[in-house]
Amino acid sequence: MPIALLALTISAFAIGTTEFVIVGLLPTIAADLGVNLPSAGLLVSLYAMGVAVGAPVLTALTGKVPRKALLVGLMLLFTLGNLLAWKAPSYESLVIARILTGLAHGVFFSIGSTIATSLVPKEKAASAIAMMFTGLTVALVTGVPLGTFIGQHFGWRETFLAVSALGAIAILGSAIFVPSSIQHNKPASLMQQVKVLAEPRLLLVYAMTAIGYGGSFTAFTFLAPILTDITGFSVNAVGLVMLVYGVSVAVGNIWGGKLADRRGPVGALKIIFLGLATVLFVLTFTAPYKWLVLATVLLWGAVAFGNVAGLQVYVVQQAEHFTPRAVDVASGLNIAAFNLGIAGGAWGGGLIVEHLGLVHTGWIGALVVLVAFGLTALSGRLDRLNPRPASVGGGKSIHAVAH
Repeated sequence: MPIALLALTISAFAIGTTEFVIVGLLPTIAADLGVNLPSAGLLVSLYAMGVAVGAPVLTALTGKVPRKALLVGLMLLFTLGNLLAWKAPSYESLVIARILTGLAHGVFFSIGSTIATSLVPKEKAASAIAMMFTGLTVALVTGVPLGTFIGQHFGWRETFLAVSALGAIAILGSAIFVPSSIQHNKPASLMQQVKVLAEPRLLLVYAMTAIGYGGSFTAFTFLAPILTDITGFSVNAVGLVMLVYGVSVAVGNIWGGKLADRRGPVGALKIIFLGLATVLFVLTFTAPYKWLVLATVLLWGAVAFGNVAGLQVYVVQQAEHFTPRAVDVASGLNIAAFNLGIAGGAWGGGLIVEHLGLVHTGWIGALVVLVAFGLTALSGRLDRLNPRPASVGGGKSIHAVAH
């Protein structure tokens, strides 16, 4: 594997860390900037909105920009965004910083796969993509807990400074090692993307994705204050709990992919959504007890992202049938749906915290996930009423982790 691929992996690691590390730092940020928890939760929502907008819109608008120049420019924007977060004098400036980094995130993962595959022979394309996305998984296992630890011990601003340093390394690596002659096809236009959004069966899958993730992030956004205010963990222990969660996510990703291979995407998604709803409901009752909440978080990680592979394979299968000329567009829009769900879940969770209290985010999130389960069952029923030759969107599923 060429060293240029390592630069992409470092970029993915930095981006994954900055997306999710905010969850462990919300109480600290809220106290320091003098805002309430729901307002701090908007830092998760607005980042995700930046990704959701950045992925389809900015990718289409930057279609003629040479790939290397675009890659370096994106990581420069990402690094500047994190430096702005480091020095943010106010809540409003931190919001702007989060939106900027979210925009960079969205476009990076839209173009990252094509850049990765251009660096290796065709027979190694899947391995190249998998290696780049390993950066995201490793971020959840190591980057997020480490960033949380830095934030708890040295201040939340230093976490963003550390991520900026990773961004600087990625810029240098991309500038030095990524070749300038990367060929690329022009990405889908905004009009092509709108046509995909006019297909009801694809909209149903996007709703499954957004609502399923929205339910999980209703509670996950406020995991740190749940652990400190309800369970009674010290602030310093939050990073260790995030480590438990990250390891579980890594295992759950593999398990979810194998389950989708074995049972098909709809069968796997129904099992995972039911499991996720159960875990979120149980969280309501285990939150006050340290060992029980640890066990709940461990199970939560296993199902929280286990649905990603199934959702991505399923959207590719549906696109191959209903919009065969826009399969990549359909797959990319599902990434936007993931982030719309995260944005909506974090926003809704903030309203619950404000009006009902932290502990209610769990069972309400479970009800939201049950809606995703119902939509999955409906989509499966529509498939049975309109049978078609089975097609597996095999290689496409690797894009799943780009949420």
